[in-house]
Amino acid sequence: MESIPASAPSGDDFGYRALVIDDEKPLAEVVASYLERERFEVTVCHSGTAALRAVRDVDPDVVVLDLGLPGIDGLEVCRQLRTFSDAYVVMLTARDTEVDTIVGLSMGADDYVTKPFSPRELVARIKAMLRRPRTARTSDSSGRHEPTALFVFGPLSIDVAGREVFLDETPIPLTRTEFDILGTLSSRPGVVWSRRQLIEAVWGDPWIGNDHLVDVHVGHLRRKLGDDPGDPKFVHTVRGVGYRMGTRQ
Repeated sequence: MESIPASAPSGDDFGYRALVIDDEKPLAEVVASYLERERFEVTVCHSGTAALRAVRDVDPDVVVLDLGLPGIDGLEVCRQLRTFSDAYVVMLTARDTEVDTIVGLSMGADDYVTKPFSPRELVARIKAMLRRPRTARTSDSSGRHEPTALFVFGPLSIDVAGREVFLDETPIPLTRTEFDILGTLSSRPGVVWSRRQLIEAVWGDPWIGNDHLVDVHVGHLRRKLGDDPGDPKFVHTVRGVGYRMGTRQ
């Protein structure tokens, strides 16, 4: 059995569930130990086949996924798990190339870390992701922040509380990150968000890396919405700055 539950807190101390998938066993155990210190319940796998079984069994909140797995590689694992899981996925890659990063993110990964990396930094980024607010907020005329339940842009409706998106009443499956980007843009229609502002709103601190991560996720979001970047109906590019959502209709 390759799926190995690591020791974890119990009872009231139970925390988030994490699945660490890496064929480098010493590295996987180091990452697991750092997560355990932060009160995560950790399961470790060393192959893609075992990982897909574990995702179904464990139902993790976050998956740390090595790109270079033997057999079923990390890209295919990510693609398959996205058909039944909305866990956050942090991709580990030894190949620091833009193409590898884009492909991994297009498969549904939320973030990436290039080897070698600091386990402490990895855990900090995971904790920042898990602290993301799950509802968008807008301000009323007095400046007070009130929760907003529904955003509508013509045929597109965004149910913030239910974390559901409908296009012409057809549900559109989005990853957590795609939904968070769309929810952030929709919370202030017509307002331009820079890439750095989106990273701070969606990924949180401490996130370090290339702002191009935002472009990849926006591109994936647009494809799911059928939104032509050359003639957008929903997500508009503001060249040299970032993105804005069209006005509500």
